[in-house]
Amino acid sequence: MRSLILALGLCAGPAVAGGLEITVEGQFTSGVISIDLLEDVAPGHAAQITQLASEGFYDGVYFHRVIDGFMAQTGDGQFGKIDGGDLRRAGTGGSALPDLEAEFSDIPFDRGVVGMARSQDPNSANSQFFIMFDEGYFLNGQYTVVGRVTAGLEVLDGIKRGDGSTLQVTGEPDHMVSVVVTE
Repeated sequence: MRSLILALGLCAGPAVAGGLEITVEGQFTSGVISIDLLEDVAPGHAAQITQLASEGFYDGVYFHRVIDGFMAQTGDGQFGKIDGGDLRRAGTGGSALPDLEAEFSDIPFDRGVVGMARSQDPNSANSQFFIMFDEGYFLNGQYTVVGRVTAGLEVLDGIKRGDGSTLQVTGEPDHMVSVVVTE
């Protein structure tokens, strides 16, 4: 019920932040990454991620762009899925939901922070997100912070890195087996 209320934007005031449990499988890592969604900081983005996760949109989606010392990007349920995806186009897709207006904050991009991926247009975030391996303060105030890792940083650290020239993960990228909304 709480997920439905968030997705419909019916919250009448600040709500206790929900979260996500992302089960990851890959060549060098497997386990769960727990994320606290910061719905008081980025309510629109938290609601959209919650809706997509509760619909199974993120299940079976690859980490398609993984840069050592920077971040791991995922969430392209259009082109980045294990079944029926097109990895050559991974990172260019989104969901059927509308793009979101930026919700910038003063929260710094520290290790474990979850940000929303977007094109050059600040108001183009849709379904893709990234998790920081390390600090990336040059992103501060330019990308929406939507959450923080609360457990599973060792799983994040084991995600297969991308090729240094293309930044795309070659071969079989690691993926999100399931993404479950938590209270």
